[in-house]
Amino acid sequence: MASVDDSGGGKKKSVNVDVNIVPFIDLMSVLIIFLLISAVWTQVSMIQIGSSVYGQKTSEDKPIPPPVAKVPFRVDVKPVGYNIVVGNQSTPIPKLNQEFDKDTLLTELKKIKELYPKKMDVIVTMDDELAYEHLIGAMDSLLAAEFPEIAIATAGAK
Repeated sequence: MASVDDSGGGKKKSVNVDVNIVPFIDLMSVLIIFLLISAVWTQVSMIQIGSSVYGQKTSEDKPIPPPVAKVPFRVDVKPVGYNIVVGNQSTPIPKLNQEFDKDTLLTELKKIKELYPKKMDVIVTMDDELAYEHLIGAMDSLLAAEFPEIAIATAGAK
């Protein structure tokens, strides 16, 4: 047992120290709750399009990957309208009456599908100040034009 020498009489006093761990437990509980909540939000931010990557196999055959056209293809959602970029060619689709022109976008996407029938993937970019519904509208048009492999670039349209 630890003891402290008393300066006068030669007697030793015992040192009894109780450590209060209640504040430490409170701090740990708050940190654990914070980490659990933030972990949930990192999962919510992921967007899954098409079939799941983690789906179960239905047969033992190895699937043959479909041929992919090597032409870069991107749809930009900007405040002034849509912009379709295929290779080095850019096709702007301006707004009609202050609304995004989804009909013209779908028509242009179908033309691209006719030119590149094996093309399945596309990258969608969007400016941060736009509403989320405009991104969803572009994705709906891409799915209607038979481009199921949609990737979303977080850097925004340039």
